[in-house]
Amino acid sequence: MSGAHLACAPDRLDESLREAEALCLERGGKLTPLRRKVLTLLLRSPGPAKAYDLLGQMGDDKAAKPPSVYRSLDFLLEMGLAHRVESLNAFVPCGHWGHGHAAVLLICETCGVADELHADEPVSILKAQVQEAGFSMREVVIEARGVCARCSAKSGTGSAKRRS
Repeated sequence: MSGAHLACAPDRLDESLREAEALCLERGGKLTPLRRKVLTLLLRSPGPAKAYDLLGQMGDDKAAKPPSVYRSLDFLLEMGLAHRVESLNAFVPCGHWGHGHAAVLLICETCGVADELHADEPVSILKAQVQEAGFSMREVVIEARGVCARCSAKSGTGSAKRRS
């Protein structure tokens, strides 16, 4: 996971998994070995991953069947450790899993990376408008498609700042 807006996500895999395990316990769940493996694969994935891609990376794990991988992904979504990229029917690890938030995913159409953005102000405006309409919102995932700063810099097509 990279990008300036992912600063609250741990950088190291082992640190991320320890934090995820603690959050699951705190939220009333358990990070089983299969769920841990699915989360590990998501964290290592260079971009959004489809369930069957994850299944193909599970190796000879006998517990890894399509229904069990989907159940693991559902658990990770429920615990706030992952997001579903609806337009791609794929999944990404959450970059801000330590606190509740609406997901704003920036999906690069050139390299396929999906970064997560903190967009508290626009999301709070959306929440207020939704409440005003009398709608009870459970979750929000906003997907923005375009070209990331890295790809813009490589192609020279934008004045986007490089991310740290």
